[in-house]
This record gives sequence, structure tokens and C-alpha cells, in this order.
Amino acid sequence: MEDRVLKIAHLYPKLLNLYGDMGNIITLTKRCEWRGIKVEIDNIGIGDEIGEHDFYFIGGGQDKQQQDVAQELYRHKEFLTTERDNGAVFLGICGGYQLFGHYYQPFEGDKLFGISLLDAYTVAGKKRFIGNVTIKTDFLTPQTLVGFENHSGLTYLQGDTKPLGTSIVGNGNNGEDKFEGARYKCVFGTYLHGSLLPKNPHFADYLIKLALQKRYGDVDLPELNSEIELNTHNSLIGKAY
Repeated sequence: MEDRVLKIAHLYPKLLNLYGDMGNIITLTKRCEWRGIKVEIDNIGIGDEIGEHDFYFIGGGQDKQQQDVAQELYRHKEFLTTERDNGAVFLGICGGYQLFGHYYQPFEGDKLFGISLLDAYTVAGKKRFIGNVTIKTDFLTPQTLVGFENHSGLTYLQGDTKPLGTSIVGNGNNGEDKFEGARYKCVFGTYLHGSLLPKNPHFADYLIKLALQKRYGDVDLPELNSEIELNTHNSLIGKAY
């Protein structure tokens, strides 16, 4: 894999980086480097242009930070939509996830328009969902994902956008339909902080493989010894807060 390069765009890390979301970038980087894959990371700030990348990551933040980012992100909507349709991988956490949808409507203030990479929308709820989460997926092995939610936004999926998984523990997108997160093409969104990928190495590898395929076509990732990471993952399955 030494001739492989993974180009990652970290979108607005100074504004959207709650609850250890930077750990997702660290995990992607290390799991590539351990395989001999070179990683190039561009930190994209307000006012920066966004060039072509294989992987786009955006973390979570409070309403004020989302307001600061939303208009700037919308400026890149056409480009990022093209990247989605060309096979780039996107991962959005919490506030970033909400901005991947059509809009987020806070309790007070104007609607924040998203970039519609996912057919979904979010409205502010009256209850804050806080605690550990376990979800079951239908596209990963092992099937479970674990993390920590802390949000009051209620997200609803539409059309061809599917949930990331079904909540076994936790409230998920809205506390009603038991869905957590969203996925469409190679776009993934979730409320799982904590951070997500260190505790879910199988998901990290799934995303790395998808991202490499954008540039190199079909790729087989060499296996890593993930015993420690999977022990951590297994210890959190079904654990309530």
C-alpha cells in the first residue's frame, strides 16, 4: 500500500470539534499509516477554498458555531455535491451531520440551510438526549457501532437516505423512530461522539476503503491487529448511561 495516498479535508476544525471529534481524524491517519498509506490532511477554515479530496470530515459544535459555519459551508454546496456524486466519502458528526441535511431550525433565530448531501432535516427539540448509544447496522462486520450522544436536535430522514443503524441503546436521531444517523452513497452522518472511530475500528476501515476506491478503484486493505480497539468496542455494547 506504500504507493497509496489518502487526501482528507477536515472542515472547520477550530469551530466544530466537540467531545473528542478530532480523534476521528487521528484514527483514520494511524490506521492508514500502519498500512503504509500516506495521509494528507487539509484543515479548511472560514474563507478557504476546498480542493478535491477523497474524504471530507466535519465535527460537532453548538448552535453559535453552526451559525458561523452554515453560510460558509453553503458556499461550497455545488462543489461538495459533485464530490459526493463522484464517490468521495463524507463523515459528519452531530452539528456537522445536521448541516449535511437540508436545514436545521433552531428554537430561536433563522433556519440554518445545509448542503443537502443527505435527504434529511433537523428541528430543535425540547429534550436533550445524553448518554451512551449502541446501534445495529446492516452493512458492517461486526454489526454494532458504539458512541455517546449529546444533542437536542431532532433529525428526520427522507427519500433514499437510510439510517446508519437502529438504536439498541440510546435515543438516536429523534427518540421516536429508533433510527440513528444516516447514509446515502458514501455520505455518513451520526450523533455519535466520544469519539466515534477509535471505538469502532471496523467502521474506520470501511470508510478508508471507500475513500481509497475513489482514487484507485477496488482496494483490499491489509488486516491490522485491532484486539485492543475491539475489546473497547465490545465492552461498550449495550451499556446504558
